[in-house]
Amino acid sequence: MQGHAGRMGREGRRSVANAERGGRAGNALGAGVVGTTGERLRAARVGLWLIATVLAVRQMAAVLSTPSTDRLTDLETWVGPDGVLHVKGSLYDSTQFTGTPFAGLVLKPLTRAAEQALGWGWTFGTLLLVVALGVVAARALPQPVSRRTSLLAAPVAISLLMLSLPVRNALYLGQTSIIPVLLVLLGCFAVRGERAAGALIGLAAVLQPTVLLFAPLLWFTGRRRATASTGFTFGGLTLLAWAALPHDSNTYWVHHFAGVGLGDQADDLANQSLHGALLRLGLTGPPEIGLFLFFGAAVAVLGLRRAVRYARDGQLLLAVAVTGCVAVAVSPTSWQHQLLWVLLAVVGRVGRKTSDRYMWPVAVVLVMTLPATMMLPNMTSLYPLRDNVVLLAALAAATVVPFLSRTSEHYRAPVPTDYARPVPTRFRRVPLLPFPGRVLTRPNLLLELLLIRVGYSAYQQVRLAATGGTNSGGRATAEHHGDQILAIERFLHIDIEHWANHAVVKVGFLRDFFDFYYESFHFVVPLTVLGVLYARRPADYRWARSALGLATLLALVGFWLYPLAPPRLMPGLGVIDTVHGVQDFSQPDYGTLTALTNQYAAMPSLHFGWSLWCGLVIAILAPKWWMKALGLLHPLFTVSAIVATGNHWVLDAVGGAAVVAAGFGLTYLLQGPRPRTPGRPVEVSTKEPALATGRTPN
Repeated sequence: MQGHAGRMGREGRRSVANAERGGRAGNALGAGVVGTTGERLRAARVGLWLIATVLAVRQMAAVLSTPSTDRLTDLETWVGPDGVLHVKGSLYDSTQFTGTPFAGLVLKPLTRAAEQALGWGWTFGTLLLVVALGVVAARALPQPVSRRTSLLAAPVAISLLMLSLPVRNALYLGQTSIIPVLLVLLGCFAVRGERAAGALIGLAAVLQPTVLLFAPLLWFTGRRRATASTGFTFGGLTLLAWAALPHDSNTYWVHHFAGVGLGDQADDLANQSLHGALLRLGLTGPPEIGLFLFFGAAVAVLGLRRAVRYARDGQLLLAVAVTGCVAVAVSPTSWQHQLLWVLLAVVGRVGRKTSDRYMWPVAVVLVMTLPATMMLPNMTSLYPLRDNVVLLAALAAATVVPFLSRTSEHYRAPVPTDYARPVPTRFRRVPLLPFPGRVLTRPNLLLELLLIRVGYSAYQQVRLAATGGTNSGGRATAEHHGDQILAIERFLHIDIEHWANHAVVKVGFLRDFFDFYYESFHFVVPLTVLGVLYARRPADYRWARSALGLATLLALVGFWLYPLAPPRLMPGLGVIDTVHGVQDFSQPDYGTLTALTNQYAAMPSLHFGWSLWCGLVIAILAPKWWMKALGLLHPLFTVSAIVATGNHWVLDAVGGAAVVAAGFGLTYLLQGPRPRTPGRPVEVSTKEPALATGRTPN
């Protein structure tokens, strides 16, 4: 018994030692994982700060490289002879200065500065304000915030601010509109004590009077001392400016009714307020004023109630953003450089599903960084929406967007996304992008439509601006490339453009058919295929959409590097333009035709490329053979149409096929094979407990 106990003791000690070694190994492995995660976070943080720095330097260089007469134009009040700044007469002798009298009083010390020094100092100082604003906004995110988010939020916020239209506008114009936003954020999140917070917000209000709307927010959230401090600060500084500049104060507060009559006309597109929108709709006089007061009061009441609710919910930054959006809407004039409040609304969380969570922030970022013409098509019926897109975003944030409460079960844990099982690949490095897998669920429809619209608008602009254009040098280059393509086709004995064109022209119904096919099916068929895939095969939709997007990007590179005149624009070739009519080759711009698109963006042919994409997708995914055959007829008809109408060379179609093949190849390389949707659960016998019930791919 003693010997047995001794053996048991020795075995026990060995087991303990093995367990300790295993524990140390596990700890080491855990430490390695933590270390790897930390290194990735540090690398990501360094990369994001580098991006923010590059954007800041780019903005400064863009402003300072602009001719002195074109930058800081709203400071022309201060510019005097011989490059020395001075002020004579009223601040508002020039309507370029739209600030309050107190702002003018603060800026008067600049009258002793040299013009060049002011330009450098103003630009660099504005960039510092933007950095401070981004840091404060990042630290004001509603808790709880993960360590990863806290580390990456500041550079992301600064980058978004640098790209936003209000910051870019303020830098070029020489405006102070960033200061009120920063003062409000400092008062709400940085300083201690209600009186100090109220003093900062009051100072912001004396620079931008609509900031007084934050007083009700402070009052109804229990910060009564801050409210009183805001009022005293605003009133005291306004009286100080009135005592120092009585004529200017009377001009601003009485004659121009708090600056409404200053700057551009109130119906200008840059005025994104309810007042400006009503004027653009053709309303004037008492009816317009009555509607403005009615809608303004309704937006103020509803928006401030929502802001108070979010503040009590612990989302004070969102409450500040909503209040700022109310100020944008109800102010008589909200110029482009005063719209930063709308960008702050990006912090609100919307949507129960993970796929819906990105809709609101992406929409806000696009609206605040891109021209309105990229958001909506150039259609007359959509002009009221396009002209007021920032105002609509502000109104939505203030009144209707259902931001989630922190008490909602979906605030921190949205409904997760379904992923397909990884499909084995032949190559070890595929996929290159470290995605968790192919998504099975369909993306948010509104977000998808918005991104498609923005992507197509960017495609149009790049295609139009691609080298070649309509200038004489670009035309000569494009025609020279046309001679090269024709020579290659003659060498290969595939120069059939002239023969096919004249053969079709002689047969009336063929000419009409190919003209109609060329003009009508280029957009209809791809959009139809995308729509069917979105509704019926969402996982395949993502795969096919990625391939199409990559192919289009590669085509843009071709348009840029190799401008090419199509056969119908080659002098002396004798090809008849059956779609657009007879061209006057003595006119370098070919009439008004090139106002719509770049006529020298022929290589590769996206007419054929997109049709080939449609045919391949249908052939791969269609369940019946006749559907596959019908799908493949589309690229056949398209290549016949583009050659017969004289709009493309045969080699353009080859180029289109090449970019489509590259698009599918890059999709495979970056994201892996297309997913296999899961089937029904497999019945597994209880006699084999080692096997688990699973799902099999179709």
